[in-house]
Amino acid sequence: MNTTTQGFRISASTGLHKGDRAYQQDQIELLVHPRIPGCALGLVADGMGGKSGGRTAADQVVMTARQVFERFSPARDDPTKMLTDLIVESHLMIKLTAITAEEEPHSTLAAFLVMPNRNAYTVHAGDSRIYHFRGAELVRRTKDHSYVQRLIDEGRLTEEKANTHPQSNLLTGCLGTQQDPPVELNHIDFLEIGDSLMACSDGLWHYLTAREIGAIINALSPREATEMLISKARQRARGSGDNLSLVLVRVEAIT
Repeated sequence: MNTTTQGFRISASTGLHKGDRAYQQDQIELLVHPRIPGCALGLVADGMGGKSGGRTAADQVVMTARQVFERFSPARDDPTKMLTDLIVESHLMIKLTAITAEEEPHSTLAAFLVMPNRNAYTVHAGDSRIYHFRGAELVRRTKDHSYVQRLIDEGRLTEEKANTHPQSNLLTGCLGTQQDPPVELNHIDFLEIGDSLMACSDGLWHYLTAREIGAIINALSPREATEMLISKARQRARGSGDNLSLVLVRVEAIT
């Protein structure tokens, strides 16, 4: 997908793999604004809750994202309100679905919005992440809403040991639970040429350091980088990998 405006283009790729699970509960979406060039929304939703409940929850997130983004006007509307609506409305839809479902469906959400002026905004809930790279260097990544992240913040656990902690998959916030979801927003002032944004589920980032991700994204095209990241995660999972998914965009100069 390429969208062109104001001397730059957005090059993008998506990836989705079932891993070693029996069911695919991750969902991804990359939407180009139907009326405004240079405006795009990317998201990852990692569903949880029984063999069908998780996929139902992730599907609700994608469906809501399409509706919210369709009515969004970059020239008129507040991007942070749009992303907040995405969280709140997805949460509500999942809870409504749960009323008629046997399972208790939940989902994470990690979404980024690229604007025509090369501002960007992110929102996330749960342990699906958004990474912002400048070339190969990590500028920022989101902090997980998880028990182990809380331990890290309190100085009781190191980043290196977090992945092997027995409660590494315990979330402190996501969509579809009884409590309101976290709405954690971030604004990126300006995406420079060579900047990349990646949203991904824990089935991917669990097996790769930020340094490794940055090196791969910087060295390859988005499509090739997507294939390489999935391949490396699959190798390191050694037959016990979770669903894994990613949406990757890079700002490139028009030559």
